[in-house]
Amino acid sequence: MMRIIRDTGRSFDLESFLSMPLVAHLSTVAEGSPRDSPVWFYWQDKKIWIIGTASDIFPDRIRKNPKCAIGIVDFNQHTGLFLHAGFRGTAIVNSFNKIIANQLLSRYLGPEIEKWDPRFKGLDDSNVLISFSPETVVVRDQSYVLPKRDKKSDCLKE
Repeated sequence: MMRIIRDTGRSFDLESFLSMPLVAHLSTVAEGSPRDSPVWFYWQDKKIWIIGTASDIFPDRIRKNPKCAIGIVDFNQHTGLFLHAGFRGTAIVNSFNKIIANQLLSRYLGPEIEKWDPRFKGLDDSNVLISFSPETVVVRDQSYVLPKRDKKSDCLKE
């Protein structure tokens, strides 16, 4: 069961946030040191799904130590939007599932597979799927108000 921590008093809808095609950072451990991998993800059945390709090293790190963390941020410097979800939990390396993989990829590349970059069209059983089960998630809205601008000169007001 995932425990949601909303410690700043400012929060947001986690389900809606996780439906957006954002980049997640998967943190794993190798030889006692943290490692970070930027990944695309798919949220389904209270799990974060990630594709691991033959060239990825993080699946091997997860096999050795399944404890990991995932951070996802939605940031826009022009509006001051800054939403963050930080997960801690356990990951499992699973056999490749083309249905889940295509659902994941279509979030980022669009629904028309024939228009995808060729690197993503032919994924097969040489790949794996990571299922990450969160134990805790910290949900923070750290958005801020932008400084007002002087419309005539477009300069920041002091």
